[in-house]
Amino acid sequence: MSQAADFAKRLMAAPSVTPARGEVFDVLEAILAPLGFEIHRFTRGEGAPGSDEEAVENLFAIRRGPEGSRHFAFAGHVDVVPPGEGWSADAFEPVVRGELLYGRGAVDMKGAVAAMAAAVKRIPAKAGTLSFVITGDEEGPALHGTRALIDLMRERGDIPDLILVGEPTSVNRLGDMMKIGRRGSVNVWIDVAGSQGHVAYPHLADNPLPRLVKILAELDALHLDNGNDWFQPSNLEITEIDVPNRAHNVIPGRASARLSIRFNDLHTGAELGRKVAAIAEKHGGSARPVISGESFLTPPGAFSSMVAEAIEIETGIAPELSTTGGTSDARFLKDLAPVIEFGLVNATMHKTDEAVALDDLDALAAIYRRIALAALAAERGIA
Repeated sequence: MSQAADFAKRLMAAPSVTPARGEVFDVLEAILAPLGFEIHRFTRGEGAPGSDEEAVENLFAIRRGPEGSRHFAFAGHVDVVPPGEGWSADAFEPVVRGELLYGRGAVDMKGAVAAMAAAVKRIPAKAGTLSFVITGDEEGPALHGTRALIDLMRERGDIPDLILVGEPTSVNRLGDMMKIGRRGSVNVWIDVAGSQGHVAYPHLADNPLPRLVKILAELDALHLDNGNDWFQPSNLEITEIDVPNRAHNVIPGRASARLSIRFNDLHTGAELGRKVAAIAEKHGGSARPVISGESFLTPPGAFSSMVAEAIEIETGIAPELSTTGGTSDARFLKDLAPVIEFGLVNATMHKTDEAVALDDLDALAAIYRRIALAALAAERGIA
C-alpha cells in the first residue's frame, strides 16, 4: 500500500465526528512528527457547566526551512460528519475493495490530509518552510477551529505566503476543478410576535402568520443580482417555517422562519442582513442575521497557475477555475494569505460508503508536492 493510502487508513480508523478531539490528532501527530514537524495542539471552546458548547481540538505543525525562506501552508480538517445508516461495513474501519478505499472521511477530507503528509515526506527541509493548519471543527459551527488557529499563527508570527486547502473540489475526475474563491453565507432568523387566542374571537387575538407570510413573500421575490465574471448569482432560500401551534382552533402567539443567503462579491453579509431586517420590520417582524463568512476571490495569477500546472502534469487535465459550492475554512484563511482549494472527487462526500480511488490518493500527493515546491521556489509576494 502506498504511503498516502496508509496515512489515510490510519486517520480514517480514528472516529472523529465533529467536533474532533483526541485520537485522530494523536494519529496525525504520529505521522507528522517523524517528518520533522514541530507540533502544537490546543483545545478551544469548552462551554460553561451545562452548556451545549463542546471543546474543539486544533493542530498547527511547522517544519522550518532556511532563514528567510518562503512559507507554504497546507490546510484542512480531520473532523467528519456522522456516518449515518446503511454502510456496507463499519464506517470507521477503512477497507479496500477493488481500487477503492472506503470509510468516513475518505474524501472529506482525511484522504487529502494524508496526501499532504505523503507529499511533504518527499520535500527536503532546505526547500522552505512548510506547515499544516488542521482543525477539528470544519463540519460543525466553525467557531473554535480555523479562526483559533489563525490567532495562534498571528501570535507566533508564522504567517504563510500561500495556503492550499484540501477540500474535495474535483467533480467527475481528479483535477477537473479547483476553487479560487467562494460565495459568502448569511443565515437569518425571522420572528413575528402576536397574541394567542380562540379562532372564533379574532378581535381578541393578534395572528402573526399573515405578517410572516408578507415578509417571506417579499423576501422570496427579491432579485439580488445576475452574478459576474467569477461568481454565480446570489440566492436567498427560505429553509424553515415554525408555528408552535398544535390546536386547530387556536390563533398562534408567534411565528418564525429561517432563511439562508449565499452571496457573491457584489454584496456583504452585513448589507444583506440589513436588507432582510428592513423588510421584516416593515411588516412587524424582527430579524437576527448571523454571517458565517464573506465571499472571497483569489484572482487568477501566479498561484493559480502553479496549482493548475501541477494538476495538468500529473493528470493531463486542465482544471476549471471555479467559485461554486458551499463554504469552507478558506473563508477565514483568506485573511492570512492568498488561498486556493484543491482536492479529491467529491461525489461520495457525506454519503454512506464514502470512498476514494487509491490511484487518486497517489496522484493527489504528487500534485501537492509539485505545488508546494513551486510555491516555495517562487519570489516572495507572488500570489
